[in-house]
Amino acid sequence: MEKTEGKTEKDAAWLLFFYSVPAKPVSSRVRIWRRLAKAGAIQLKGAVYVLPYSERHYEFLQWLISEITAMKGDGAFVKTRGLEGIKDSEIIELFNRQRERDYKGIEKRLVEIERQFNNIKKGGTTKEGKRLTELLNRIIKEFDGLRKIDFFSARAGRTLEAKIRGMKAEAKNLTGYTGRRAVSAVALVLRQVKDYQGRTWATRKRPYVDRMASAWLIKRFIDKNAALKFIDEEEIGHLNRDAATFDIRGGEFTHQGDLCTFEALLRAFCIKDKGLKKIAEIVHELDMKDSKYTGDEAMGIEGIITGITKTARDDADALEKGMAIFEMLYASKT
Repeated sequence: MEKTEGKTEKDAAWLLFFYSVPAKPVSSRVRIWRRLAKAGAIQLKGAVYVLPYSERHYEFLQWLISEITAMKGDGAFVKTRGLEGIKDSEIIELFNRQRERDYKGIEKRLVEIERQFNNIKKGGTTKEGKRLTELLNRIIKEFDGLRKIDFFSARAGRTLEAKIRGMKAEAKNLTGYTGRRAVSAVALVLRQVKDYQGRTWATRKRPYVDRMASAWLIKRFIDKNAALKFIDEEEIGHLNRDAATFDIRGGEFTHQGDLCTFEALLRAFCIKDKGLKKIAEIVHELDMKDSKYTGDEAMGIEGIITGITKTARDDADALEKGMAIFEMLYASKT
């Protein structure tokens, strides 16, 4: 079940990650490093990275190894309760120091924006205000991403959050402009709903947000008579030929490019619905953690789903409760 990401030394558990990729192209190494940084991992020693243990981080590293393997590299990770020669408190301090450095970089840029806002008050144009608001929104998006990986609540983050709230209000008062976001597109092989009726749909054990949302989508909009099944990844080759697989490595419906499984299903079956589009953004943000979308709703949904994983009797119970959450969320959007 999901565990809190090490708020105290007493409960600390860690995931140690090791990997290697070919020297060329260099972009492969940079890509993996960026993914680890966005997830909040810190470099412990040499090529060893560490994350606080959680089901989400465990799942993230599984997908990352899949990407590394596709690059003809190699990777592995292990869960541990402690490390020889280094205390849990020292690891926590490493995380906090890194987050403090990240917050300082954001604070410097905010100071400059604040100075320019003050200039607008003295006679700047609306166009200048919109430009600064767009810049502020990008910084806020970056800050929101940092807060999600500030596993041990570094003090600088709380101070900076109060400053950002004030600047957001000031920006709105000056310009009334909040900015817009562009969304990219990914092409997928199209499927017909009629070809996927009465199927067994298999996915990985320990369901979390993307599997919960995808299972709900399948039962609600694709195959109302679907039978949902949990398997280990190595079992995928032993499934019945008519079985469909989702959110599992090598599955028929899974991550594609920068799309999570929920988004991939929507695209594959050409399902267009405003409520589902909004849900897709929430699922993407919680599953991919790439800061493509922002919104307070995602954090609330994440808290509820984490609670489900902690209290559910088993995987089937967790999935049923998670699907109920997405049914209610959809009802609120339509």
